[in-house]
Amino acid sequence: MCLAFFILHSQAALAQSRSLFNGKDLKGWHMDVPEMDKNTGARTPFIVRDGMLVSLGTPGGHLITDATYQNYRVEIEYRFAGTPGNCGALVFVSTPRALYDMFPKSIEVQMMHTNAGDFWCIQEDIVVPDMEKRRGPKEKWGVNGDKLRRIPNLTDGSEKPVGEWNKLTIECLGNSIKVWVNGDFVNYGYNATANTGHFALQSEGSEVEFRKVMLTPIKKLSDS
Repeated sequence: MCLAFFILHSQAALAQSRSLFNGKDLKGWHMDVPEMDKNTGARTPFIVRDGMLVSLGTPGGHLITDATYQNYRVEIEYRFAGTPGNCGALVFVSTPRALYDMFPKSIEVQMMHTNAGDFWCIQEDIVVPDMEKRRGPKEKWGVNGDKLRRIPNLTDGSEKPVGEWNKLTIECLGNSIKVWVNGDFVNYGYNATANTGHFALQSEGSEVEFRKVMLTPIKKLSDS
């Protein structure tokens, strides 16, 4: 009886998980790429190649889920396809082009090489432990312009060597966010100014391949 319950429970949990990328096309997503508004010849920065979702890095923009999500874990497996650089995963995404006519209102979980797991506040805010030590002088905090929007992660050396696959895990529950890079707990924030929204990936300078973007509903945050 116990074994049967365990099997049914496990199957139900797996059934709740969903891949946000079907391996064939970008169904379920839409792009917001300002350059494509004014230049009809601009290349599309998000493509499917060899069964992977690829962010080409330029022109800059975002690939945004059509659906909105709340209380979930998203597991991302990614690697830089060439020269490592910048990219990001955005949660609680709402108003498009809310910052610099480019970035949607959101909280970014950084994927920039050697800085994976940082938070960037984009017209939304979040609180972390040791806030002044990590973010800088309180009077300079902000969510736009030249304000201190970056909150560095807690570790160094969590990323794999360039060319190898990294695993980025993000949990969003209510107004809290937890982040792991390759199993290392790297960031935690709470009292965010949003708790639901779209999910997005960036095109921001470097080519990045994604072989997994898996979302699972959660009812509590995992232990650190």
